[in-house]
Amino acid sequence: MASDRFDILFVLGGARSGKSAYAEMRARQTGLDPIYLATAQALDEEMRDRVARHREDRASDGWKTIEEPLALTEAIGAETDRSRVLLVDCLTLWVSNLMLAERDIPNEIERLISRLRKGPPGPIVFVSNETGLGIVPDNAMARAFRDHAGRLNQRIAAMADEVVFVAAGLPLVLKTAR
Repeated sequence: MASDRFDILFVLGGARSGKSAYAEMRARQTGLDPIYLATAQALDEEMRDRVARHREDRASDGWKTIEEPLALTEAIGAETDRSRVLLVDCLTLWVSNLMLAERDIPNEIERLISRLRKGPPGPIVFVSNETGLGIVPDNAMARAFRDHAGRLNQRIAAMADEVVFVAAGLPLVLKTAR
């Protein structure tokens, strides 16, 4: 059974599974002021349109939006407190951004985990894609992405109070804080 109280809620699923809508609904249920920390980068026209639509939708829905494709750990520290809920969407885009920027991904993940171990400064909802359900990718870059994302997902799931897998818009609670 889902709870309205959490320090870390982790929502994962496949592309277009309904995970972001579920995460937004759960963030709103806290009754706290919502902050949307978006990790997407608008690198082409289609993505620019998508980001603009999402920005408009959230603004009309009362969300404060922060766009931060790389400095996730710093943004979490700067933007959360007990009066607000932070929704991070999404961790897999963050991993992609780190790869494109040729960052030390294990180090960046460790920095994030270390920050969270100190205790989240307020409730956080993380959204991520489950990348390990398909076939093994046919190239080294895609395999590295899958491996980084899978390891990050495991680390966040281990720390989370609650983990929910969403498929076809239906939430399946994998872990609860009971």
